Amino acid sequence: MEAKLLWVLLTKLVFIIQGWPQTEGCLEQERIALFQLKSFFNHPSYLNDWVDVKGSNYCQWTRVECNITSKRVIELFLDFTRQSNSHGYLNVSLFLPFEELKSLYLSNNKITGFVDNRDEKPQPMMNLEVLDLSGNLLKNNDVAFLKRLASLKSLNIRGNQLEGSIGITDGERPLNLTNLEKLNLDNNSFKNNLLAQLNGFSNLKSLTIQENKLKGSINIKDLDALSNLEELDMSYNEVKEFVPINNKENGSLGKLKVAILDNVFINGTASLIQLLETFSTVKTLYLRRNYFNDIFSTQNHLHASSKIEKLMLDGSYLNNNTLQSIGVLASLKVLSLFDCGLNGTLPTQGWCDLRKLEGLDFSENALEGTLPSCLANLSSLHYLDISGNQFTGKGNFLEGNIPPCLGRQLKLDLSHNRLSGGIPEMLAQSDSLEVIRLSNNNLSGKITPTIFCSSSLRLLYLDGNNFDGNIPSIDISTFPLYSLLDMDLSNNNLSGKLPRWIRNVSNLNALAISNNQLEGLIPMELCYLDSLEILDLSENNLYGPIPSCFIAHSIKRLHLRRNRLSGTLTNAFFNSSSLVTLDLSENQLTGEIPNQIGTLSALGVLLLKANHFIGEIPIEICKLYSLSIIDLSQNKLSGLVPSCLSRLTLEPNYEKSSSKLYFLDFARISGGGEIPTEIGNLSEIRSLNLSHNNLTGYIPSTFSMLKQIESLDLSHNNLIGRIPVQLIELYALAVFNVSYNNLSKSIPSPKAQFGTFDESSYVANPFLCGPPLHKNCNDLDSPWTATPNNSNEEEESSLMDKYVFKVTFFVSYVLVLLVIVLILYINPYWRQAWFSFVEHCIKICQYFIEDNLVRFSIFKRSG
Repeated sequence: MEAKLLWVLLTKLVFIIQGWPQTEGCLEQERIALFQLKSFFNHPSYLNDWVDVKGSNYCQWTRVECNITSKRVIELFLDFTRQSNSHGYLNVSLFLPFEELKSLYLSNNKITGFVDNRDEKPQPMMNLEVLDLSGNLLKNNDVAFLKRLASLKSLNIRGNQLEGSIGITDGERPLNLTNLEKLNLDNNSFKNNLLAQLNGFSNLKSLTIQENKLKGSINIKDLDALSNLEELDMSYNEVKEFVPINNKENGSLGKLKVAILDNVFINGTASLIQLLETFSTVKTLYLRRNYFNDIFSTQNHLHASSKIEKLMLDGSYLNNNTLQSIGVLASLKVLSLFDCGLNGTLPTQGWCDLRKLEGLDFSENALEGTLPSCLANLSSLHYLDISGNQFTGKGNFLEGNIPPCLGRQLKLDLSHNRLSGGIPEMLAQSDSLEVIRLSNNNLSGKITPTIFCSSSLRLLYLDGNNFDGNIPSIDISTFPLYSLLDMDLSNNNLSGKLPRWIRNVSNLNALAISNNQLEGLIPMELCYLDSLEILDLSENNLYGPIPSCFIAHSIKRLHLRRNRLSGTLTNAFFNSSSLVTLDLSENQLTGEIPNQIGTLSALGVLLLKANHFIGEIPIEICKLYSLSIIDLSQNKLSGLVPSCLSRLTLEPNYEKSSSKLYFLDFARISGGGEIPTEIGNLSEIRSLNLSHNNLTGYIPSTFSMLKQIESLDLSHNNLIGRIPVQLIELYALAVFNVSYNNLSKSIPSPKAQFGTFDESSYVANPFLCGPPLHKNCNDLDSPWTATPNNSNEEEESSLMDKYVFKVTFFVSYVLVLLVIVLILYINPYWRQAWFSFVEHCIKICQYFIEDNLVRFSIFKRSG
């Protein structure tokens, strides 16, 4: 036995030694082929590690997957890797070395077709099982090479230019891919004839033909060869009807379980009854956004639809008779009637007979009245969503107005109705509920403590009601609340302090208690919630400093606006790489905005409006490349608007974010100085507010580069000069205000958006003229209004005016002196009179000085 085992091992060793050089050669061929492919897939942002470095292992390159044992390439992910303005033909012979290649992804590369410069065998990609060619520019004759891929199991050709009835055929002969199991033909231009030409795909299990040109009647017999088909998607076509075959039991589609026919019947001529009979084996049926001319109404149709377990009719226009007759679908487990135009009160027959129903969605309709007691019949119901209706009545299940069966739900959504009363005790005590949504009703009273005590509760939403009193205390040792992830108690009348048990909800991800009457300090217990990412305590009466424990916290969105928080920001938040939104608006925070704000690398929204911050705006704010919204208005800041803000658009940090600055509000900060011309580089900005400051100088003509701006407010400043005429190029501008400045000359022509601004945009500019103001520019000829268009010309003009004044004054002074000397030289009488006058003046001055000196000395001695 041992001899035989040794012989086997030696034999294998011989084969390995003999095949080693061949394996090494194959690996080298694959390496060379990868470099050849890189020249075609040439996007500069991808395949950067595909370099010919000695000893490099291409199995470790991005987008390459290798077999662990043989080290041969088995998967190539080359989607979105080609950048070229011209279309390209891909040479399929480049894939010949990849003999073990199983999956190839080539989507969205502008591939126009395929070429093969070889006539001999073997053929490339013979073992390929998955091929993705979606999002390219292929036409019918460009996919003929698919006939070689006999092992193919999944083919995606969505979003190309395939059309007509030939589709994916080899000349007149349809392709014969008998191993194909999944085929995606979405977003092409195929017509009805395509279906009959799919008989070469006998093993097909999934067929998707969304958004093509299927029209009119679809004969199911055309799919007769697809006996293994399990899922069919023909959504977003224009089908009038599906014609069934005579023998339903033995016909095609016998294994079909899922049919997706969204937005197919758009003209209201389809028969839902006939549809259910045609797809009699289907268990899951999607019929969203359709129009039907009938609905099943009698038990005669029960046999045709008894297998349906999941029916999605979202967005399809139905009437209340649907609810009465839908009870014939006895096997139904999930029924979704979201946004179906249902109105009036819920009937008590039909839908209430669906005893196997597990999920029910009536949301976003116009149903009203009270919830019927027949809900108690639905003993298997685990998910109920009736949000977005107008249901009224008390919410006390124990009084019988709402059936107690709702306490057995897993997910309950009664939000956006008109329900009143308190939280039912049976609901609060349910151990099975995972999600409770009672938002935006008229519920009132105290929040019962037991609602926090469910061991299964994950999401609790009680916001938008009239609950009052304190947040109840609970025994956290008895009810640990480990499963609770989100809790929203916002927009109620809750008072008191945040409960201390909140620190023990260790997995809490989001906590919102805004717009209540909470008071006291922000509790340190929040610092123990390591999973907390969203905290909203805005619009309460919280006071005191912000806890410094938020420095290294995982929090991403923090909303504390409209409280009475005080102190500085020196030790709060900074060095937090996860913080995305910081809203501290309308508090009483003081001190300077710390330079450490530049360490908040992920910050996208910074709202510090209406506090008492002083000092200059730190230039470190320009390091926040993710910023999209900044509001520092209504503070006591000084200095200039940082010109480096333009970097937030010009120099994004691509490794962290490519966000742009969209909203900038520096109103009422008393900044002063001139508007930096670099602000014009914020090309993506939508709103810019620099009003109520002490800004001087001119409106930069670079503002004409703010092509996306919708609101520009420069009012209540000391700006001078002309409104740059280039601003008429701002075609998105909807709000423009330069009132209460010292602008001059004519307003830009009322073209484009400037034709929509009224007089209020320009008031209180004394030297501004032209429509819509009632001032004619011809009547204003004051020299103070003659100011150039741009800042460079204005500065040069100002310097020129000073120079001309000095030269003119000097020349005039010299000329006057020369005239006087000349007159005195020519006329001796005037010369004598002039000298006598000068002598007389000298004597008067002498007598005046002597007389006053004598009086001063006498006064001094007498003192």
